[in-house]
Amino acid sequence: MLSCANRAETFFLSLKLCELAAGKEARQKVAEALGLPDEIGNNKLTTLREASLSRKTKETSINLSLNLDGSGKHKISTGIPFFDHMLSQIAVHGLFDLIIQAKGDLEIDPHHTVEDVGLALGKAFDQALGDRKGLVRMATASVPMDESLAQVSLDFSGRPYTVVEATWNDLKVGDLPVTLITHFLESFAVQARCNLSVRLITSGDDHHRAEAIFKSLARALDAATQLDPRRTGTVPSSKGVL
Repeated sequence: MLSCANRAETFFLSLKLCELAAGKEARQKVAEALGLPDEIGNNKLTTLREASLSRKTKETSINLSLNLDGSGKHKISTGIPFFDHMLSQIAVHGLFDLIIQAKGDLEIDPHHTVEDVGLALGKAFDQALGDRKGLVRMATASVPMDESLAQVSLDFSGRPYTVVEATWNDLKVGDLPVTLITHFLESFAVQARCNLSVRLITSGDDHHRAEAIFKSLARALDAATQLDPRRTGTVPSSKGVL
């Protein structure tokens, strides 16, 4: 079965062949007939970097869709309001279109829901990135939230590893246990197949600490998932594979 990225590449190649055979106007008419955006008909987009998936276990049920080249539109519901607030930071400040609908066994605790959302979101990034050709791949971002300053560095290396250096004042921030912030980041990195390093440089209020981390994550994800035109068609690795 073709991956999301390969299906997109095949689709756009078909449109290009249509253009070569019958002209640019024919390409635009095909795109219009299919209800596709003008950018596709005008050949301004080369691929769709999107993923949609469902993850269902005895503990959680998650439906998620992600568009890496979005505008920050989002609809997120996990049953954990503070977690929703943090996930929205990823969409808004990473300019990703993101829908997450999650239902979990919150009557027990939030652990399974937070973990599985992290796994699903990481998997969506992995799928949307496809073969990772042309990818910027590595990025670092630092974002302040009042007195708190966080730094996130990541590398879509294909080798999952997570380091989190963060301390907290209390056991929870809002309705989210602070230990689950680290667990979310670890779960995300495993399925996104990325190396993730998170550090609180200065800190104060727990809400500010968490928000600085998630905003930094968003900005680093945005930068690392960009396509570098100098690397078009090549994997950004001296090994030739990620």
